[in-house]
Amino acid sequence: MPRTIPADRFHELIEAATGVFLEQGYRRTQMADVAARMGVAKGTVYLYVESKEALFDAVVRHADREGQIELPDELPVRTPPPGATLEQVRKRVAGVGLPVLADALARRRVVDVRAEVESIVRELYALLTRHRVGIKLLDRCSHDHPELSAVWYGTGREGVQDLLRRYLEDRIRRRRLAPVEDPAVTARIVLETAVFWAVHRHWDPSPQAVDETAAERAVVDFVVRALLNPV
Repeated sequence: MPRTIPADRFHELIEAATGVFLEQGYRRTQMADVAARMGVAKGTVYLYVESKEALFDAVVRHADREGQIELPDELPVRTPPPGATLEQVRKRVAGVGLPVLADALARRRVVDVRAEVESIVRELYALLTRHRVGIKLLDRCSHDHPELSAVWYGTGREGVQDLLRRYLEDRIRRRRLAPVEDPAVTARIVLETAVFWAVHRHWDPSPQAVDETAAERAVVDFVVRALLNPV
C-alpha cells in the first residue's frame, strides 16, 4: 500500500528549511539540520525534495506567501536546472515596484512635500514588510551564491536607492527639501533605516519589543523630520 503523505508536511518542510537557511546560510545548511528541525529522519526529507538545491529553490519560491503551502503534484521536487533559481529571483525583484515614488519623480508640481515624503516612506516600509522573509533569505545566503548577490544588491537594493537619490536631488533642487551633504548617502540612510525596522530587527539576537505599527510610524516621522526644510 502506498505511503500516505500528510497534506501539511510539505508546508512544515518549507517552514523548517526557511528557518535553517536563515540561521546558517546556504552552504552550512545540511539536509540533516532541516530534518532535525522537523523532528523526522533525514530520509523523510528526500521524500519531498530531491536535493538541497531543490529545497532552497522551493524555499525561495514560497518565501512570504500567505496561507498553507500546497503539496506539489509530483514528489520529490526535482533539482532545478542551472540558473532556474536565479531567474525566479530576478523576475521577483523586477516585478516589485514603488509606484508612489515613481509618480513623485514624474510630478512637475509639488503641493505638499511633507505628505509626499510620508507616502513614499510608508510605501517603502510596506514593500519591505511584505517581502521580509525573502529579503532576509537572500541577504543571508547571497555570500554563498554570488549570482544571487548580484541580482539582489545590484538590481534590488541599488535600484531602490537610486530612485530615492533621484527624488532627493530633484526636491532639493526645487528647494522643497533641506540640502544634504550627499544625496546618494542620504538615500542609503533612508533605505537602511527602513530595512532594519521592517526586516532585520525581526532576526535581531537582542530584539527591542516594538509594535509593528509604532515602528513604522517612528521611521516615517524620523525621515520626514530629517528631510524637510528647517522651520
